[in-house]
Amino acid sequence: MNPVLLFGMPGMGEWVVIGLFVLIFFGAKKIPEFAKGLGKGIREFKDAVKDVKKEVDDAGKEVPKIDDGK
Repeated sequence: MNPVLLFGMPGMGEWVVIGLFVLIFFGAKKIPEFAKGLGKGIREFKDAVKDVKKEVDDAGKEVPKIDDGK
């Protein structure tokens, strides 16, 4: 059997079990706080990636061209 197939995305049944586990483990009051924190973390990560890309692009524009006299 192909080992890549063993680690695919969870199906609908697995998501239901995961959701029930999270609901029981954290409780209904903690889930919105968890989702808010997760969303904030994802947003900060995307902003950081965007800033790094901008810095790399700006650094590439600042590199002087060398004239070799030809």
